[in-house]
Amino acid sequence: MILLFLATVVPWRGQSRMKRLMSNPVATSSDRLSLYGSTIVFQWLMLAIVAVRCLARSVGGDELGISLDDPWRIAWTSIALTVFLCLNQVFGIRKIASVPPEKRPPLFAITERIAPRSSKETIVFAALACTAGISEEFLYRGFVFTAFFRMLVNYMSPTAVAAILSSGWFALAHLYQGRRGIFTTFVVGIIFVTVRVWTGSLIPAIIAHIAIDVVAGICVAKFLPRA
Repeated sequence: MILLFLATVVPWRGQSRMKRLMSNPVATSSDRLSLYGSTIVFQWLMLAIVAVRCLARSVGGDELGISLDDPWRIAWTSIALTVFLCLNQVFGIRKIASVPPEKRPPLFAITERIAPRSSKETIVFAALACTAGISEEFLYRGFVFTAFFRMLVNYMSPTAVAAILSSGWFALAHLYQGRRGIFTTFVVGIIFVTVRVWTGSLIPAIIAHIAIDVVAGICVAKFLPRA
């Protein structure tokens, strides 16, 4: 039921809320703060429900990627992954910001609409980025990956198939971003789940996820006058 909820309700909710936000001529500060706050509450609620169900089903922390078995590997992988993805994020946003508005992809319009514009918004946005990094990695690279792995453990290549399916579930959650956004999040999902399998931990993906969201918000806000 949780897998079904993540594959249907979460994408529908995100798309309907984003359509409502984009339909307004201008997004106000209260609109953005409301979006940030409601998303934070929703994601922590989802994490709590899934964590309780994992405990009830005796799904261990090691299975979910809550592990520090190899601290050095986790540490240097976290640094390398975060630096690589953040640099890619900065260069990508700078390139798009330099393009005339009519030629920018629709995804940039969404990012521009929800980016923080004040110190207060930036603080709440940072809290949202931390929430998304922790909750989404636990849900998709932790729970969803483990659920599919358990289902497929007696079949060929359960790890690879579970990695692809969990990345697909992650991409569906970003349905509101359109086809380009879905493809991008699927690729990022594959990178994150590969790192999760290799290190045995969610920590590198969590740190990188938080960092690229924060960088996106800061960079878009910085380039807004130019954009």
